[in-house]
Amino acid sequence: MSPGIVHFGIGAFHRAHQAVYTDDAMKAGDRDWRIIGVSLRSAAVAEQVNPQDGLFTVVSRSAAGDEIRLIKSVERVIVASEDPAEVVAALASPRTHVVTMTITEKGYLRRPNGLDLESAKTGSVYSFLAEGLAKRAEAGLPGLTIISCDNLPSNGALFSQLFSTYLEASAPDLLPWFQNQCACPNSMVDRIVPATTDADRRAVEAVIGLTDEACVITEPFRQWVIENNFADDRPNWEAGGATFVTDVHPYEMAKLRLLNGAHSALAYIGLEHGHSFVHEAIADKEIRPLIEAIMRQEAAPTIRPAPGQNLELY
Repeated sequence: MSPGIVHFGIGAFHRAHQAVYTDDAMKAGDRDWRIIGVSLRSAAVAEQVNPQDGLFTVVSRSAAGDEIRLIKSVERVIVASEDPAEVVAALASPRTHVVTMTITEKGYLRRPNGLDLESAKTGSVYSFLAEGLAKRAEAGLPGLTIISCDNLPSNGALFSQLFSTYLEASAPDLLPWFQNQCACPNSMVDRIVPATTDADRRAVEAVIGLTDEACVITEPFRQWVIENNFADDRPNWEAGGATFVTDVHPYEMAKLRLLNGAHSALAYIGLEHGHSFVHEAIADKEIRPLIEAIMRQEAAPTIRPAPGQNLELY
């Protein structure tokens, strides 16, 4: 299996989310979509994943117990600060079709007046993509689909706007090519992935008989909604349950208002009731009905669902 995806920000969330969807696509027979991960700063994930040939386990934890799965979709992790040329080469490779990223809101280097151009000049997603895309354009290769998987409304449109600002300032000749050849679809992602503890690693080792430094713990639920706007080929992410739509906005609103809004309410009200954790607050018989009412009576009526989107089920 060859790599077909470059991912910026290969932390625990990516390994429990996009890497799992890609593993599902490959299990369903879709070849050559392995992931080259890029860590922009820390070498920690590379030190965990690379000695294991890219292999790691994902543990879905629920009241019914743990379900442990081996994920094979990651090929390797590049530490950008140590080998920037390798990052550019991966982006410029004819085998690469898709770039995904989980770089958190900070990684977009957004300021009230737009992009922080000074910070974006070196070692950022913007600078690496500009170099990689320039090489693709010179070689006559097709553009890339760049998918933001961060919790930002209209994240694809936002990235396209910020990257256009970067190119206008640093590589204006490349800007028309990017706008004509590349795509930046909006997407919405959801899966709760807490930090892996040493106790988690010991529990995994007790089951599989091997030490997995890169294991991640997560909930069974996962969701990925992607605007169907691609520059070139893409994996069969539908095999893992991804949804392709013309408009991501209703799904973003459902997550922000029903999930994130309810989660914030649980935290604030839970603290007032003397709880330290959200799972304690949601088990509180006084708090739970209020959260239900917030979701059903206050938040849900403000959302106009997309065709087939079941807010009641959500």
